Amino acid sequence: MLVDDTGAAVDVDPSRVRRVVSLVPSLTESLALTVPGRLVGATDWCAHPADLEVVRIGGTKNPRLDDVTGLEPDLVLANDEENRAPDVAALRAAGVRVWVTAPRSLAQAFGSLRRMLVACGAAEPEWLDVARREWSNTFDGGPLWAAAAVPVWRRPWRVLGRDTFAGDVLRHLGVGNVFGRHAERYPSVDVTEVLGSGADLVVLPDEPYHFDALDGPEAFPGLPFAVVSGRHLTWYGPSLVEARHVLEGQLAEAGTTG
Repeated sequence: MLVDDTGAAVDVDPSRVRRVVSLVPSLTESLALTVPGRLVGATDWCAHPADLEVVRIGGTKNPRLDDVTGLEPDLVLANDEENRAPDVAALRAAGVRVWVTAPRSLAQAFGSLRRMLVACGAAEPEWLDVARREWSNTFDGGPLWAAAAVPVWRRPWRVLGRDTFAGDVLRHLGVGNVFGRHAERYPSVDVTEVLGSGADLVVLPDEPYHFDALDGPEAFPGLPFAVVSGRHLTWYGPSLVEARHVLEGQLAEAGTTG
């Protein structure tokens, strides 16, 4: 009996896991690169690796549960933010073993990935060790060079709040989150709150909302902005190997709105 990130006991024997369905793009990539062939199903949004050939079972928020169970998985991978609790509960009620991840920091993500891969019957891969070393000299934090607001959605505006993985990634890059002490993890705000927050930078990831240089920065006149890779900011998996380099480069190219 193993225990997932949420404290739920999962009655799985890793040595017998041969068929896995993933409901999370980053976990799909993690398993596909670690144990090729073990993944039999994934969401329509699972775009990495690019040559992934598995059965598609719908979106992260609206998976076709009959398709999932029809694949007869030994284990389903989910995330407490990415996937809906009723879907996880329905799969478990149908007798499907579900492993739920819930990292809130880089350090937690590395432990979460290791435990998840163990549950899938996989040894710790080289990419995980490389990623851990790539970020190791930032874990103690350091002086922050910017205070940022980080929108993740528009209409309505939502920003990163407290206890988020993406917020911790930015902190390790020297960027503080001006809404990091908010009571909510993804609070709804309006533009005036952002402009009055004390932020000296707006960080705009290209997912889940696809911000770009023409959609987002214009709402915050006068504030420098950086459009960054949402995959490298919010995914925990093999993307962490290059995330630090990618994000540092994108943050260094911050421009200014009119």
